[in-house]
Amino acid sequence: MTDLYVQASTHTLDEEKQFVELTARLIDQVDDATRAAVRARLSVYPHTPRAILNKLNLRPAMPDQRMPLAPSIAPVEAPAVAAAKPPTDAQMRMAASMTMQPQDASEISAMFFAANANGRAQILHNLAETPLKPSARIPEARAERAMHILEMAAFAEDRDNFARELGEALLLPHQVAEQVVNDAGGEPLACCAKALGMSSAIFQRVLLFLTPEFGTSVTNVYRLSRFYDILSERSALIMVAAWRGATVAATRAKYRPALYDDERHRARSAPVARPAVQPGVDVTRMRNTGK
Repeated sequence: MTDLYVQASTHTLDEEKQFVELTARLIDQVDDATRAAVRARLSVYPHTPRAILNKLNLRPAMPDQRMPLAPSIAPVEAPAVAAAKPPTDAQMRMAASMTMQPQDASEISAMFFAANANGRAQILHNLAETPLKPSARIPEARAERAMHILEMAAFAEDRDNFARELGEALLLPHQVAEQVVNDAGGEPLACCAKALGMSSAIFQRVLLFLTPEFGTSVTNVYRLSRFYDILSERSALIMVAAWRGATVAATRAKYRPALYDDERHRARSAPVARPAVQPGVDVTRMRNTGK
């Protein structure tokens, strides 16, 4: 009834009287939600009867009266900007990409190969958040050529050529490339493939054909495919840098430079026997003279 009443811009005295009689009686009988809805509609209607306004505790609407303006807000002075402090040495090191030291690279590589599938995934996830400097991306032309050769080697189940091409493309020693190819988990191979920019489709074909024993397991192929899709390129490139650095650390440990006095410190001290006859002495004359 209220909706029909507010749709008309004007009402006769009889219509207004009838509306007042019906509404005044029903206002006390309806529930709170209905009363609130009626009050909201009549509060904005300019021709609500005075009796209904009083019953609903409303003030009459005056269309010609301007809405009161809110008092102006005093301008707030901007707080003084504190002088920027120069970054500390630690902050500067963290802000920049840090080159991985060979010893750190060796530890990361050993930790990665020794971890299980969940541990390797966690390591790669953490590497993406570190400021370690990843290895440079392989040039596109070289990467495409490498991926073509790798896919053909996988179809032929030629793991030796596959490892050789993988090492040459990513600048990895042949020993590391063989370890990556022969790894039972497959995560190192996924890192190398991601570093080359290999698509998911090619990577799945490599998994199916490179190692037949691995390809026959649907669970392993599906797990590594999902792992490859969420693996970030940055994590893969950092892992490649770790394998390169680990090789440098192993080479340094094998060929440690010798100092000039290493032999003197390493040699065991032994008493030096003094010769019975001094050089330059005539033995025959000593015997004849008794001296």
